Amino acid sequence: MKKVKFLNCQIDLSKHNFSPRIETEFWVAKEIKNLKSKNKNCNPKIKILDIFAGTGCIGIAILKNIENSDLDFADISENAFLQIKINLELNKIKEGRGMIYKSNLFEKLKGQKYDFIFANPPYVALDRISEVQIGVLKKEPLVALFAGKDGLVIIERFFKKAKKHLNPGGKIFLEFDPLQKEKINKILERENLKAEFKKDQFGKIRWVAAR
Repeated sequence: MKKVKFLNCQIDLSKHNFSPRIETEFWVAKEIKNLKSKNKNCNPKIKILDIFAGTGCIGIAILKNIENSDLDFADISENAFLQIKINLELNKIKEGRGMIYKSNLFEKLKGQKYDFIFANPPYVALDRISEVQIGVLKKEPLVALFAGKDGLVIIERFFKKAKKHLNPGGKIFLEFDPLQKEKINKILERENLKAEFKKDQFGKIRWVAAR
């Protein structure tokens, strides 16, 4: 049974073969640190969504590191649903803190509002398939990688719906390909969302905080 480390969590990959990237671990660690510092004196619980959750590594790291949080996981895949259940138990997350939804985007989350939404969607452009390592293409579920000709099909649909699920003052954190920055900025402008683009450990613009 293959397991990997993600922050201070053990992540089982037996049902969902998508191994977390070190760039993802970097930015999630940064945002967890920010949330902990801003919310350490807050009594009310913060409500968070991990969408396109896959193994659940992002949401589980949040639950393990931010005590005053409850979190929903959402993913379209049945294997992801099963994998998240395994990883919640593996990391001894208290029952009731993490709810799992088998959902196409926000389809099963009607009426739900969140303080923070973490999103690591499929964003590899089919135009760039030749740049993806053969080993990755063989190993990873392709639905978790590719998102149309320019890689933005799902991201665009996500941002159209996501703002309706944010509480006042809420934020969205989303990972993307650095080459998509300008197009994502235009999508955010169309949706009247303010964006702060941030760099990963390699100096590449890797994620955006939108509100």
